[in-house]
Amino acid sequence: MREGRAKGKEMIGKLVISDETGRSFGKVGDISFIAETGELLNLVLVEPTKAASELNLQTDESGRILIPFSAVKSIGDFIIVGEKDIF
Repeated sequence: MREGRAKGKEMIGKLVISDETGRSFGKVGDISFIAETGELLNLVLVEPTKAASELNLQTDESGRILIPFSAVKSIGDFIIVGEKDIF
């Protein structure tokens, strides 16, 4: 990542992991954002794990699980999210 900021396309395909439990929630398949401002809203999961399905998280119109971008703690080889922050 350049200059400490992740580009949306760099997040696609990365595994999303809880910082509290280390559980995997699935891979990022897409990102929802506000086109006018570029504000990132949600990570859209593909291949969600059983852990993600058990959390009863918000879904989009296609039934894909959403993780609010505000829950993202760090982005590297994985995307680390605060499990407490995804509700």
